[in-house]
Amino acid sequence: MKPVKKIGVLTGGGDCPGLNAAIRAVVRRANSYGYEVIGIKRGWHGLIYGETEPLTNFSVSGILHVGGTIIGTSRTNPFKNEEDLQRLLANYKKFGIDALISIGGEDTLGVAYKLSEKGIPIVGIPKTIDNDLSGTDFTFGFDTAVTIVTDAIDRLHSTAESHDRIMVVEVMGRHTGWIATFGGIAGGADIILIPEVSFDIGEVCTMIKKRHERGKNFSIIVVAEGAKPKDVDKYITSSNQVDEFGHIKLGGVGNFLGTEIEKRTGYDTRVTVLGHIQRGGSPTANDRVLATRFGVAAVDLIKEGKFGRMVALQCNKIVDIDISEPVKKLKTVDPDLYEIAKVFFG
Repeated sequence: MKPVKKIGVLTGGGDCPGLNAAIRAVVRRANSYGYEVIGIKRGWHGLIYGETEPLTNFSVSGILHVGGTIIGTSRTNPFKNEEDLQRLLANYKKFGIDALISIGGEDTLGVAYKLSEKGIPIVGIPKTIDNDLSGTDFTFGFDTAVTIVTDAIDRLHSTAESHDRIMVVEVMGRHTGWIATFGGIAGGADIILIPEVSFDIGEVCTMIKKRHERGKNFSIIVVAEGAKPKDVDKYITSSNQVDEFGHIKLGGVGNFLGTEIEKRTGYDTRVTVLGHIQRGGSPTANDRVLATRFGVAAVDLIKEGKFGRMVALQCNKIVDIDISEPVKKLKTVDPDLYEIAKVFFG
C-alpha cells in the first residue's frame, strides 16, 4: 500500500454536538504527521458530487465548542444505485485520497463497511446522540442530548406541579431508549417508556391515578419516539416519509399518549416534543473530550495502516474494533438499568 499523504474526512447522518471537536482533532493530529486533510462536504453526497474543501489548522481553529459540523452532513446512501457508487469511487481517485475517516452512526458506518469491503482504506468514528452503536460504551453527542433532556424535564417539573398537569416529554430514540432512560432517571421522571419494552396504556394510566390518590397531582412521562404500545406492531408516526436508508420519519407517540391519558383519566395533559433541540448547541465537556480522543485515535490508526476499523470507548480506554461490529446489531438499553429506572415509576 502506498504511503498516506492525503486524508478525507466526512460527517454523515444526523448532526450532533461534538462533530466539530472530532474534525478539529483529526486535522490537528494529521497535520502533526504531515498529512493533508480535505473535508468532504455533506457526507457521502460530497464524495458522489465532488464537493470538498481543504481543512487546515487555521480553518479548524475555534470550532471545538461549536455545535453542528463545519463540513455539513446528509443522509445520502451511495449504495442506493450503481451510478452514485461509481461516481463516489471515481471521485475518491480523482481527489487523490489515500484514506478516509467516516464519522457517523449506524447508516454512515454501514456505508463505510461496504466501501472497506471494496478495498477503500477507511476508519470509522462513532457518533450518535442515541448511543446505540455496539462495541463502544458511549458515542459522543449522547451526553449533550441527555443533558438537554434533563434540563427540559427540570423545567417542566415546575409548571407541571404548579398546574397539577401530566407532562409527556417525547425524546429521540428510534430503536433504543438510551436518551429516555438516562434523561428520565436524571430528571426524576415518573414513567419512562422505551422501544425495548412495549407499554400498556392502561397500566400507564393506572400508575398516574395511583399517584393522584397519594396526593401527587402531577406526573412527568418520558417517552422515546420509537416506543410502541403492546397492541401495535408498528411505529406511531405523523408522516409516511422515509429517508435514503429506508427509515420512516418518526414523531407522534407523545401526542398519542397525551390524548389517551387525558381521555382515560380526565387529567389535564400537555405534550412537549423536544425534537432537534436535542441535537443542537454546544457540546458538553464530556462530548468534547470523547470526540477529541476519537479523532486523534482515528488518525493514529491510519498511520499504523489499520484500516477497516472503528475507534471505540471501552472501560474508559480508546480501542479499535472491526468496523462491521456496530453494523451487525444495535446496542439496546441494559435491562438492569431499566429495572433501576422502574424503581421510581409511579
